[in-house]
Amino acid sequence: MEFGVVFGGASYEHEISIVSAIALQKVLGDGTCFIFLDGEHRFYLIDPKNMKASFFAKGLYKDVELTLGIGGFYQSKGFFQKKQILKIHTIYNLIHGAQGEDGTLSALFDFYKIHYIGPRMEACVLSFDKALTKIYAKKRGVKVLDYQILSLYSRDSLAIEFPIICKPARLGSSIGVSVVTQSQDLDYALDCALEYDSKVLVEPFLGDMKEYNLAGCKVGDEWLFSIVEEPQKRGDEILDFGNKYLDFSRTSYLHKAQISPELESALQENFKMIYEDMFEGAIVRCDFFVQSQGEIYLNEINPIPGSGANYLFEDFISILKTLAQNLPTKKPIRPSYRYIEQISRAKGK
Repeated sequence: MEFGVVFGGASYEHEISIVSAIALQKVLGDGTCFIFLDGEHRFYLIDPKNMKASFFAKGLYKDVELTLGIGGFYQSKGFFQKKQILKIHTIYNLIHGAQGEDGTLSALFDFYKIHYIGPRMEACVLSFDKALTKIYAKKRGVKVLDYQILSLYSRDSLAIEFPIICKPARLGSSIGVSVVTQSQDLDYALDCALEYDSKVLVEPFLGDMKEYNLAGCKVGDEWLFSIVEEPQKRGDEILDFGNKYLDFSRTSYLHKAQISPELESALQENFKMIYEDMFEGAIVRCDFFVQSQGEIYLNEINPIPGSGANYLFEDFISILKTLAQNLPTKKPIRPSYRYIEQISRAKGK
């Protein structure tokens, strides 16, 4: 089965998407097509041997430009620039942040009837904005921490006690995230977050919380779950950008959580409530907090997790292939013009 991985995008997480694609290339091998979306909204076909960070940093990717069309990506060939479609069975959306996770690419793929693995537009809208994620989770019966949304014009109205954590509301990868323990540091933390977004999510920073990550998908009636990962931190620090992404070998610090079967089952049940009837067609990762008393809270939904969360699965390629054969489809709508014809007959035209 031919897969095509789309990565890059015009977002603050552009470089992270490149890192994810490079990591995934090592898993999928050279038989996969890699399609790079640059900051100018142009698609380029990348030779697998050029899947190196320096290749993109130097702007060497512009040899083979692609265009979107019905059914897939097209490449111009020959003297008369005849367009030929790339032989790709399924596209895998690996663009983090804006364009990939905000629903832009999903809408394009749906419009052009392209077979793709990734969250659909509605799921993107709910998971890209952390405030909407909180509302959605609560409606689904999943607990979330108390929160407040601040902006440039409401930054003085904080109603949550310190310590707190400030996050750009529509950004991932721990970019612009700060822990604030005292009021005199709040302005700086808000400035850091507002550099990336006009909205900032503020919530309590609780030191007695354990963090667990769980990825998975639903294929038909079957749930396919990853292992539960426990991110490793020092003390009460947060996992910042450097901890997450400056090392390409993500598996070098993978830690399987040593938890009870009961807690693992409870995390899976919370995942199901988030995923079902919304994220079909995607492999997502949910990040949870678990309090010392055993209460589970959703931290974030990662609709397009780093490196596809392949490192959490024993056989990631098998899951990709299974999901690719069972993607959601939309019933085609074909205009009939019968109402126009009825109106025309009624008017005698």
